[in-house]
Amino acid sequence: MEYYRKTSHTVFDCTYQIVWITKYRYSVLVHVHIYVSIPPYLSVSKLVQYLKGKTSRKIQQEFPELRKKYWGQHLWATGYFVRTAGNVTDQIIKDYIDKHQGKDDKYGDFQVGK
Repeated sequence: MEYYRKTSHTVFDCTYQIVWITKYRYSVLVHVHIYVSIPPYLSVSKLVQYLKGKTSRKIQQEFPELRKKYWGQHLWATGYFVRTAGNVTDQIIKDYIDKHQGKDDKYGDFQVGK
């Protein structure tokens, strides 16, 4: 449980590996590969859209010579690769429920069946 993050009503561990490359595959960068944990209410596609937009702007501001190669201010190629990272077993879910759910539950002694 020490690796889980919390919001007011949620305990989560939503981790992703996300990879994308530069447009036209110019050798400015090989690729971007990030490992990120995001809350369940934030979609991966919105995160990637935000990251690609902000990083493109910042990189092109710091390196104005890139504007010649990347006309239209599009540094990143369309699309990305994403995969979930992590391993949740039935036992992990059962342990969480047994330890953290139902302590103040008005339904009493509800148990997960075998």
